Amino acid sequence: MSLTKNMRLEMTVESFGAQGEGVCHHEGMAVFVNRALPGERILAQITKVEKRHAFAHLVQVLTSSPDRVLPACPYEKRCGGCVCQHMSYEAQLRFKRGQVENCMRHIGGMSVPVREVLGMQNPWKYRNKIAMPVAGEAGQVQMGYYAQRSHCVIDVRSCMLARKPADTVCAVVRRWMNENGIAPYQEATHRGLVRHVMMRISRSGSVMVVLVINGHKLPHADKLISQLQKEVPGLISVCISPNCQRGNVIIGSTYQVLWGEERLCDTLCGNAFLLSPLSFFQVNPEQTEKLYQTALEFAALQGSEHVADVYCGAGTISLMLARRAKWVTGIEVVPDAIRDAKNNAQMNGVENATFLCGAAENVLPELVEQGMRPDVIVLDPPRKGADEAVLSAVVQAGPQRVVYVSCNPATQARDARILCERGYHAAVCQPVDMFSQTAGIENVMLFVKNE
Repeated sequence: MSLTKNMRLEMTVESFGAQGEGVCHHEGMAVFVNRALPGERILAQITKVEKRHAFAHLVQVLTSSPDRVLPACPYEKRCGGCVCQHMSYEAQLRFKRGQVENCMRHIGGMSVPVREVLGMQNPWKYRNKIAMPVAGEAGQVQMGYYAQRSHCVIDVRSCMLARKPADTVCAVVRRWMNENGIAPYQEATHRGLVRHVMMRISRSGSVMVVLVINGHKLPHADKLISQLQKEVPGLISVCISPNCQRGNVIIGSTYQVLWGEERLCDTLCGNAFLLSPLSFFQVNPEQTEKLYQTALEFAALQGSEHVADVYCGAGTISLMLARRAKWVTGIEVVPDAIRDAKNNAQMNGVENATFLCGAAENVLPELVEQGMRPDVIVLDPPRKGADEAVLSAVVQAGPQRVVYVSCNPATQARDARILCERGYHAAVCQPVDMFSQTAGIENVMLFVKNE
């Protein structure tokens, strides 16, 4: 019996999929069911059939898993963000460890020890950065998150992952747009003004608000600033970032300060960091400290080493490494981030670090060609993983240790296979639950040069 759309089936959930879905099989075909847990007997309705697998909607749980819990968020069934809220936190951590193990085994082709996931004491209200897409019509603004596998905006009035000021900021911006007839951006027509509302919120409670706009001027900006000043404690900055391009990139390449400070100051691992709207900074400071402490542990620095921090961002890992190393060289393609990294080094009294602006796939090979031979190389690339030229340069440089930090175990496993084919062995993985309630996981991996 072949599968067809809208067909209803009773099935047993066998395992987790990569995004936390339950995986079932019907006559040999894999069926992915959102919010279904391994071991459960379920009734599901097929929503989409492809050549080798199908997707289904969970209609009813017939036999429930002991790991199933009642989601705390009222938007959970529609919002595409928190796909793990129906699992106990312990089950979330088991799923994420399994995710890393599966990627290493099936993509990397290796067996490497994967430690227990470092979890959170309280896995809520942790995000220090939020970017909410804006939709709807002028006077009827919607603001929230995309539904899963779509760009349909679910209107959200309170997010259980965002720090408290985020809800107030969104309420003020929503009211200001409705009262002043400010049109939300429409993807289909490329019209409308406000695309995203972004916030940075420091540990001390300072708030930076950035409106990403399809244009270069913000009408009634004085009214918005006045309302934010009255209602948002800790407000230090209001900015716009023009983004007039079609596509999924959230923030533009530039920004303009309408009121307040150009940078927000936050702290991490005992260092202070000045951050612009364009700077990369991890969204969960509590877990980031665990992540970076793990990277420092794996680097095993004794004080005499030269370390290359590739994809260094605003220098968050670099400054931590510099406290234990002789010298650190940071490489980052975003000019604003490099400027922040240099300022952050100066502000924290770090004099044994230098930061170079350019694409890692260009800069690192050039440095290696010129004779640079770091003792340790730290990689923290974007989700797409490290460029082939970067991995080749790492191998050519021949450091004793490579510490690879990743938010995507699949591309990390792909790159791990390359390193292990070229003279390194994977020693250990340490996953860190950076994105609680979601399917995301950070993983730190140590590679040691073969003798």
